Amino acid sequence: MMPLHTSRARIYKRTLSSLTGCHQSCLSHLLALAVLWGLTGILFLHAQASPTEYQVKAAYLYNFGKFVEWPTRGTTSESSFNICVLGQDPFGSTFGSTLGGENIKGKSVLLKRIPNAQEAVGCHILFISSSEEPRLKEILAALDKTSVLTVSDMPQFTRRGGMIQFVMDANRVRFEVNLTSAERTGLTVSSQLLKVAISVRRSS
Repeated sequence: MMPLHTSRARIYKRTLSSLTGCHQSCLSHLLALAVLWGLTGILFLHAQASPTEYQVKAAYLYNFGKFVEWPTRGTTSESSFNICVLGQDPFGSTFGSTLGGENIKGKSVLLKRIPNAQEAVGCHILFISSSEEPRLKEILAALDKTSVLTVSDMPQFTRRGGMIQFVMDANRVRFEVNLTSAERTGLTVSSQLLKVAISVRRSS
Protein backbone atom coordinates (compact mmCIF):
# COMPACT_ATOMS: atom_id res chain seq x y z
CA MET A 1 0.00 0.00 0.00
CA MET A 2 1.31 3.46 -0.89
CA PRO A 3 2.16 5.54 2.22
CA LEU A 4 -0.49 8.18 2.90
CA HIS A 5 1.97 11.06 2.72
CA THR A 6 3.18 9.85 -0.70
CA SER A 7 -0.36 9.46 -1.98
CA ARG A 8 -1.28 12.92 -0.74
CA ALA A 9 1.84 14.45 -2.26
CA ARG A 10 0.87 13.09 -5.68
CA ILE A 11 -2.67 14.41 -5.25
CA TYR A 12 -1.37 17.84 -4.19
CA LYS A 13 0.93 17.89 -7.20
CA ARG A 14 -1.90 17.09 -9.63
CA THR A 15 -4.17 19.60 -7.92
CA LEU A 16 -1.60 22.39 -7.95
CA SER A 17 -0.95 21.73 -11.62
CA SER A 18 -4.65 22.01 -12.42
CA LEU A 19 -5.08 25.14 -10.29
CA THR A 20 -2.02 27.12 -11.24
CA GLY A 21 -0.98 25.94 -14.68
CA CYS A 22 2.47 25.24 -13.27
CA HIS A 23 4.17 22.12 -14.62
CA GLN A 24 7.19 20.04 -13.63
CA SER A 25 9.73 22.85 -13.58
CA CYS A 26 8.01 24.71 -10.73
CA LEU A 27 5.66 22.16 -9.16
CA SER A 28 8.17 21.17 -6.51
CA HIS A 29 8.34 24.77 -5.34
CA LEU A 30 4.57 25.15 -5.27
CA LEU A 31 4.13 21.81 -3.56
CA ALA A 32 6.43 22.95 -0.76
CA LEU A 33 4.46 26.17 -0.48
CA ALA A 34 1.19 24.23 -0.41
CA VAL A 35 2.33 22.16 2.53
CA LEU A 36 3.59 25.29 4.25
CA TRP A 37 0.31 27.09 3.64
CA GLY A 38 -1.87 24.36 5.03
CA LEU A 39 -3.48 23.59 1.69
CA THR A 40 -3.12 19.98 2.80
CA GLY A 41 -6.44 20.08 4.61
CA ILE A 42 -8.38 22.19 2.12
CA LEU A 43 -7.33 20.89 -1.30
CA PHE A 44 -7.16 17.25 -0.21
CA LEU A 45 -10.89 17.38 0.42
CA HIS A 46 -11.49 18.17 -3.25
CA ALA A 47 -8.62 16.34 -4.87
CA GLN A 48 -10.57 13.25 -5.89
CA ALA A 49 -12.84 15.40 -8.08
CA SER A 50 -11.90 18.56 -9.93
CA PRO A 51 -12.59 21.50 -7.60
CA THR A 52 -14.92 24.21 -8.87
CA GLU A 53 -13.70 27.74 -9.50
CA TYR A 54 -15.19 29.01 -6.26
CA GLN A 55 -13.95 26.08 -4.20
CA VAL A 56 -10.47 27.08 -5.34
CA LYS A 57 -11.13 30.73 -4.54
CA ALA A 58 -12.50 29.84 -1.10
CA ALA A 59 -9.36 27.81 -0.41
CA TYR A 60 -7.23 30.75 -1.53
CA LEU A 61 -9.11 33.10 0.83
CA TYR A 62 -8.34 30.73 3.68
CA ASN A 63 -4.65 30.69 2.81
CA PHE A 64 -4.48 34.46 2.35
CA GLY A 65 -5.49 34.60 6.01
CA LYS A 66 -2.50 32.48 6.95
CA PHE A 67 0.02 34.57 5.04
CA VAL A 68 -1.09 38.09 5.86
CA GLU A 69 -0.46 39.74 9.22
CA TRP A 70 -2.93 42.27 10.63
CA PRO A 71 -1.87 45.13 12.93
CA THR A 72 -2.29 44.32 16.62
CA ARG A 73 -4.39 47.42 17.11
CA GLY A 74 -6.77 47.24 14.21
CA THR A 75 -10.47 47.23 13.48
CA THR A 76 -10.77 43.48 13.02
CA SER A 77 -12.39 41.00 15.38
CA GLU A 78 -10.30 39.53 18.20
CA SER A 79 -12.59 36.56 18.90
CA SER A 80 -12.88 34.99 15.44
CA PHE A 81 -11.30 35.19 11.99
CA ASN A 82 -13.97 36.78 9.82
CA ILE A 83 -14.14 36.22 6.06
CA CYS A 84 -16.90 38.38 4.61
CA VAL A 85 -18.67 38.69 1.26
CA LEU A 86 -20.12 41.97 -0.01
CA GLY A 87 -22.64 41.93 -2.86
CA GLN A 88 -24.10 39.01 -4.79
CA ASP A 89 -22.58 35.87 -3.30
CA PRO A 90 -20.94 33.67 -5.97
CA PHE A 91 -19.82 31.07 -3.42
CA GLY A 92 -23.20 29.71 -2.33
CA SER A 93 -22.67 26.69 -0.08
CA THR A 94 -19.00 26.46 -1.15
CA PHE A 95 -17.84 28.51 1.82
CA GLY A 96 -19.39 26.20 4.38
CA SER A 97 -18.32 23.00 2.65
CA THR A 98 -14.75 24.20 2.05
CA LEU A 99 -13.96 26.26 5.14
CA GLY A 100 -16.37 25.00 7.79
CA GLY A 101 -14.54 24.08 10.99
CA GLU A 102 -11.23 25.63 9.88
CA ASN A 103 -9.02 27.87 12.03
CA ILE A 104 -6.68 30.72 11.14
CA LYS A 105 -4.13 32.07 13.60
CA GLY A 106 -5.83 30.17 16.41
CA LYS A 107 -9.26 31.67 15.67
CA SER A 108 -12.31 29.88 14.31
CA VAL A 109 -13.16 30.98 10.77
CA LEU A 110 -16.50 32.80 10.70
CA LEU A 111 -18.18 33.40 7.34
CA LYS A 112 -20.32 36.52 6.97
CA ARG A 113 -22.38 38.05 4.20
CA ILE A 114 -22.69 41.78 4.67
CA PRO A 115 -25.02 44.32 2.98
CA ASN A 116 -22.66 47.31 2.77
CA ALA A 117 -19.05 48.37 3.30
CA GLN A 118 -19.83 49.95 6.66
CA GLU A 119 -20.57 46.45 7.99
CA ALA A 120 -17.04 45.33 7.07
CA VAL A 121 -15.65 46.61 10.36
CA GLY A 122 -14.51 43.45 12.11
CA CYS A 123 -13.83 41.56 8.87
CA HIS A 124 -10.30 40.32 8.31
CA ILE A 125 -10.89 39.50 4.63
CA LEU A 126 -13.60 41.04 2.47
CA PHE A 127 -14.46 39.46 -0.87
CA ILE A 128 -16.11 42.16 -2.98
CA SER A 129 -18.42 40.63 -5.56
CA SER A 130 -18.35 41.79 -9.17
CA SER A 131 -21.91 43.03 -8.62
CA GLU A 132 -20.36 45.90 -6.65
CA GLU A 133 -18.12 47.13 -9.47
CA PRO A 134 -20.15 50.34 -10.07
CA ARG A 135 -19.71 51.20 -6.37
CA LEU A 136 -16.10 50.08 -5.96
CA LYS A 137 -14.64 53.57 -5.51
CA GLU A 138 -17.05 54.32 -2.66
CA ILE A 139 -16.50 50.88 -1.08
CA LEU A 140 -12.72 51.22 -1.03
CA ALA A 141 -13.01 54.75 0.33
CA ALA A 142 -15.19 53.47 3.18
CA LEU A 143 -12.54 50.86 4.01
CA ASP A 144 -9.59 53.24 3.78
CA LYS A 145 -9.07 53.57 7.54
CA THR A 146 -9.58 49.88 8.28
CA SER A 147 -7.22 46.90 8.21
CA VAL A 148 -9.41 44.77 5.96
CA LEU A 149 -7.80 42.68 3.22
CA THR A 150 -9.87 43.35 0.10
CA VAL A 151 -10.19 40.59 -2.51
CA SER A 152 -12.24 40.39 -5.71
CA ASP A 153 -12.40 38.82 -9.12
CA MET A 154 -13.75 41.91 -10.87
CA PRO A 155 -11.59 43.27 -13.73
CA GLN A 156 -8.98 45.93 -12.90
CA PHE A 157 -9.52 45.46 -9.15
CA THR A 158 -5.89 45.89 -8.11
CA ARG A 159 -5.40 48.76 -10.56
CA ARG A 160 -8.31 50.55 -8.87
CA GLY A 161 -6.88 50.14 -5.38
CA GLY A 162 -8.02 46.68 -4.32
CA MET A 163 -5.46 44.43 -2.68
CA ILE A 164 -5.80 40.96 -4.22
CA GLN A 165 -7.47 40.14 -7.53
CA PHE A 166 -8.33 36.66 -8.75
CA VAL A 167 -7.67 36.19 -12.46
CA MET A 168 -8.28 33.25 -14.74
CA ASP A 169 -5.19 32.11 -16.62
CA ALA A 170 -5.80 29.28 -19.10
CA ASN A 171 -8.90 28.29 -17.09
CA ARG A 172 -6.91 28.22 -13.86
CA VAL A 173 -7.35 30.48 -10.85
CA ARG A 174 -4.37 32.76 -10.18
CA PHE A 175 -4.08 36.05 -8.33
CA GLU A 176 -2.43 39.47 -8.44
CA VAL A 177 -1.41 41.58 -5.43
CA ASN A 178 -1.42 45.34 -4.97
CA LEU A 179 1.17 45.47 -2.22
CA THR A 180 1.02 49.24 -1.92
CA SER A 181 -2.69 49.16 -1.07
CA ALA A 182 -2.20 46.40 1.50
CA GLU A 183 0.74 48.02 3.25
CA ARG A 184 -0.97 51.41 3.38
CA THR A 185 -3.56 49.97 5.79
CA GLY A 186 -0.97 48.30 8.00
CA LEU A 187 -1.18 44.80 6.55
CA THR A 188 1.99 42.76 6.10
CA VAL A 189 1.96 40.31 3.19
CA SER A 190 4.32 37.34 3.45
CA SER A 191 7.03 37.02 0.83
CA GLN A 192 5.87 33.41 0.39
CA LEU A 193 2.49 34.66 -0.80
CA LEU A 194 4.06 37.21 -3.13
CA LYS A 195 6.14 34.47 -4.75
CA VAL A 196 2.97 32.66 -5.84
CA ALA A 197 1.24 35.79 -7.20
CA ILE A 198 1.43 36.23 -10.96
CA SER A 199 2.10 39.95 -10.48
CA VAL A 200 2.78 42.32 -7.60
CA ARG A 201 2.04 46.04 -7.86
CA ARG A 202 4.32 48.31 -5.85
CA SER A 203 4.60 52.07 -5.70
CA SER A 204 7.72 53.37 -7.41
